[in-house]
Amino acid sequence: MGKNKNKSRNSSSKNSADDRDYLLERDDLNNPRFSAYYKAQKIVPEAEWEPFLNSMRRHLPTTFRVAGSRQIAESLNSMIKEIHVPALSGDIEFEGQRIPPPVQIPWYPGGLAWQFNVPKKVLRKQQEFKNFHSFLVFETEIGNISRQEAVSMLPPLFLDVQPHHKVLDMCAAPGSKTAQILEALHANDTVTSSIIPTGLLVANDSDHKRTHLLIHQSARLPSPALMVTNLDASNYPVIKVPTLDCVKPQQLHYDRILCDVPCSGDGTMRKNIGIWKSWQPGDGNGLHSLQVRILQRAMKLLEKDGRVVYSTCSLNPLENEAVISAALNANPEFELVDVSAQLPELKTRPGLTTWRPTVDRNGEVTYETFGDFLSASINPALKEKLSESHWPPKNAEDLCLHRCLRIYPHLQDTGGFFIAVLERKQVAQKVGAGAASNRRERKREAGKNDEDVHPKKLRLDPEVLGSNTSELCIPTETTFQESEMQELDEPENPGGVPPAKQSNDGTFKENPYTFVRSNDPILRACIERLHLTADFPASNILVRNPEGEPARSLYLANSLVKSIIENNDYKKIRLTAAGTKVMSKQEAGKGLQAQFRVLGEGLPVLLPFIEYSTIIASDLNSLRILLTTPYPLISTFDDPFRERIQDCPMGSLIIKLTPDCTAGGRLAHELVLPIWKSNVSLTLMIDKKAKSALSLRLFNEDVTVTKGKISAIALSAHEGTDS
Repeated sequence: MGKNKNKSRNSSSKNSADDRDYLLERDDLNNPRFSAYYKAQKIVPEAEWEPFLNSMRRHLPTTFRVAGSRQIAESLNSMIKEIHVPALSGDIEFEGQRIPPPVQIPWYPGGLAWQFNVPKKVLRKQQEFKNFHSFLVFETEIGNISRQEAVSMLPPLFLDVQPHHKVLDMCAAPGSKTAQILEALHANDTVTSSIIPTGLLVANDSDHKRTHLLIHQSARLPSPALMVTNLDASNYPVIKVPTLDCVKPQQLHYDRILCDVPCSGDGTMRKNIGIWKSWQPGDGNGLHSLQVRILQRAMKLLEKDGRVVYSTCSLNPLENEAVISAALNANPEFELVDVSAQLPELKTRPGLTTWRPTVDRNGEVTYETFGDFLSASINPALKEKLSESHWPPKNAEDLCLHRCLRIYPHLQDTGGFFIAVLERKQVAQKVGAGAASNRRERKREAGKNDEDVHPKKLRLDPEVLGSNTSELCIPTETTFQESEMQELDEPENPGGVPPAKQSNDGTFKENPYTFVRSNDPILRACIERLHLTADFPASNILVRNPEGEPARSLYLANSLVKSIIENNDYKKIRLTAAGTKVMSKQEAGKGLQAQFRVLGEGLPVLLPFIEYSTIIASDLNSLRILLTTPYPLISTFDDPFRERIQDCPMGSLIIKLTPDCTAGGRLAHELVLPIWKSNVSLTLMIDKKAKSALSLRLFNEDVTVTKGKISAIALSAHEGTDS
């Protein structure tokens, strides 16, 4: 959900997790400023105020989403329903209270999201839930489970991403929504292999450290269609792509843009209880202008038939409806889309059309109009903190703000949230054509030529056009389709607030990505050794290493990512990651030459290009040996697997398992894994956490050499949630 600027302040609470669970059950969690301000806003009817407030004080349920490719997700979901839920459905009690099993979130498509009201201490101490917790932790580590707050799952659903779409996630870290978007781009993947999407996801965050958290999160679903940038979203630069004639680059416009913007985060008070003490109205006042700039920049970067989703985890209308109003009035070719029927089981409230800002710290003194505020007897310095766009505009009803979605905790036991979906009006072409015709007529009367009125000069911001809104220019069809005439839409400065400075001053230290020549000796050796077919996109292989150093990893990007890298300065767009790592250099034993091996995360991408005859059939019994022993001798395996392996050269190999119910395990679908063959032994080339997760999934226990060892880091990571 929207990023909470109070996060670091809240994380310093001295209360333990168990203490927080206890505190949330008390009735004395209160903030008079919060109550006074939101009662004045009338965010809920008077009859709902107490249920709303009581819900805000209660423990937030644990929620998670079954992620990954569609077929893997459905297989895991069946495992939860058929194995774990029945095991947790008995009369399980903890400290005298019955503990309910997980239940599916009713509005999430396919039943792939779950919720259960279990305090963390139960997960740690109650044996039945402890086993389920281990399953969640390991599957989360490898990306098959996303520990994510329920309302945080909503924005990507309303984006409606398709595999061919070009998508921009403007404020992406920590990355759970980014992972959802990637899953939508990879909707056509099979259970074992990845179909390279033709679309693109650019995931951006302004904080350099958070971009690396984002890369780690998105790496759980490797994608050749992913790029990560480190830029100020409100000033996001133009990215250039070549035209069909390759004469002049054109601006990249996006089919879908997610603006999950930084916000005050008071919708997360059930989780971040420190907000109860620290909350004040000014938290939202100061973020309004930044949020407007981000949303307006998204509008400028959108394709003519694209969609923008704006979201926050704030209840404050100054961060929500006021932002939407300001952006719509500055860009009148856009409108709010009614998506209330898209998820029938989701309970929401309509957006507000009236609200009353304040600079009073106690939230008690609000002002109905901007004029009332200006005439009030307050410190002149305070008057600089608010602008007219903080107030409801005169045309608030005409903007259809009721189409915004407000989500309150008492409706479905969730956090608080706000979502708005914006698209261009269907009549934009006709209106724009008429406006352009009128302008040409006026130019002729002034003695100027039509050639001076070029479509690329159209502008939508009042600062450019003046205060007369009748002169607003609506883009015509020509503006968006005639790429050779399209002006590159560089960032502007809506609202008159200076944008954050881009850090292109030498502080960006990432190495560039370089495409390898298709006849490069290393690449040709990999293609030959790994038996890659002729249709393997060798021209889309990248390396990223300092100049002069030998390549240690090979990355694969799709054609759209390649065109962006080749047509843009990587420092200007602060390119932090691109494509997905598919092969890595493996140091061989003494006297043997190093080779490149297929990575576990890269295997689904490479699998469609690996000659089928070179993939070795295996079984659950052989896999159990590979899981329980770090370097099992080839002689310990049974035929025909042993015989086939002995005939293979040393190096990277691929094994395939078909559905099986032997060796005390159960495999419901085909499974493909990378191994490494040395002189006399084999190694399963996936990391320890992935081995444990695989073991739990197939054998319902951790049979690996790391059995029973779940790191404190893994546990804490699972208990965290996207905010």
